[in-house]
Amino acid sequence: MNLPHFIHNGHDQLPEIQILVGDNRQLLALLPAESIQCCITSPPYWGLRDYDHPDQIGAEPAPDLYVQNLVEVFRAVRRVLRKDGTLWLNVGDGYARNGGTGNCGPNAIVGNTKKMIQRRNCKVPTCWGLKDRDLMGLPWRVAFALQADGWVLRSRITWLKKTAMPESVKNRPTSCTEEIFFMARMPNYYYDPDGVREPTGANLRNCWVLGPDISGAGHPAAYPRELVRRCILLGSRPRDTILDPFGGSGTTGEVARTLDRKAILIELNPQYAEFGRERMRHAEQKELWV
Repeated sequence: MNLPHFIHNGHDQLPEIQILVGDNRQLLALLPAESIQCCITSPPYWGLRDYDHPDQIGAEPAPDLYVQNLVEVFRAVRRVLRKDGTLWLNVGDGYARNGGTGNCGPNAIVGNTKKMIQRRNCKVPTCWGLKDRDLMGLPWRVAFALQADGWVLRSRITWLKKTAMPESVKNRPTSCTEEIFFMARMPNYYYDPDGVREPTGANLRNCWVLGPDISGAGHPAAYPRELVRRCILLGSRPRDTILDPFGGSGTTGEVARTLDRKAILIELNPQYAEFGRERMRHAEQKELWV
């Protein structure tokens, strides 16, 4: 585990971008309380991809255990947020035993999805009264669990994907949306309504039409830079610190850097953490040539 060297130095000593490797529940406990302004993250979706680590979240034997683990993580996040801090959380859904296999969509037999999806499809989870083919409603179950744990649930944003992943299903519409939940530590929080506005100048709406980035930077589930950009501009000020406890390939850190924010990223898998560091090095080199 790579421990952050600024732990005892105070918030003002934080380097621009820190990528820490290890279990986020352990590393979050080492960060100073109330040192983060805004958390933007997308945890691994339950039963979808194998991130090649025994302690990974998303590989739990049942989805209710997945929800419990996320509550534990974000309880630790709430401790490090400032009193006016916010959380922007993207969580994906899934089906109770989707059935069958295919070359694309939620049953894909590709790369690191195969073993996890086959395991998820072998039986219907016994929690929540789920039945075969039920949509589990995981994003809302996570949101309600976090609300019950103390978070203020302020908004549900629908992310409408310009390019939806194709699905070989013939008994329901193809999914092309995901949820982003906007939450706050306390009822009085920082939010800049002028940070991002509609093209007409109107208040930003809660449906974001976003396309994928050209490159996922070596990570199988990188979210769009524009998604992160909006959350940062709405939920933080210049020089504030942004947190991503599921850092992946470093998208949050890359965008935070371009917007004059500091960032702490935590990633369990050393390979993905190195992808993130390489992105930061590449961004620094580009700045030197500008």
